[in-house]
Amino acid sequence: MDYVIHPLTAADEPILWEMLYQALRTSADAPPRDIVQQPEYARHVEGWGRPGDTGFVAYDAEKKDELLGAAWLRLPPGESDANPTPELAFAVKSGHRKRGIGAALLTQLVKANPQYSAVSISAGPNNPVVRLYDRFGFKIVQQSENAVTLRREI
Repeated sequence: MDYVIHPLTAADEPILWEMLYQALRTSADAPPRDIVQQPEYARHVEGWGRPGDTGFVAYDAEKKDELLGAAWLRLPPGESDANPTPELAFAVKSGHRKRGIGAALLTQLVKANPQYSAVSISAGPNNPVVRLYDRFGFKIVQQSENAVTLRREI
């Protein structure tokens, strides 16, 4: 499958709500769509386009409006550190996973943002994407029964 990758803009917030939902669909039992409105998830998208928000979206090259995936970075609100650590959010739609789209999105995102010395992400401990993050140098820095937090020093 051929795909194209474009930078995200402030107008792409609706795309990110969909991608956030797709990120939470890791099993056959899909959660309710309104799960993305819970604060622990909504913070990755709500008010997209503020300073520091950056990312990329992948579309099918032939069906230009078919969304395949997205990867984006966002600084936590109120981050006052001189060297802030952005949080990575990432999703590839079911049916398009394991085709290199996620790796291409992450590669593009890392190359476009060399100013960050580290990025962090949280994921479920059994989420297959944890293996992809491991390939990109992310290491587990915290683990619980329901989540792992990974960090990558760039």
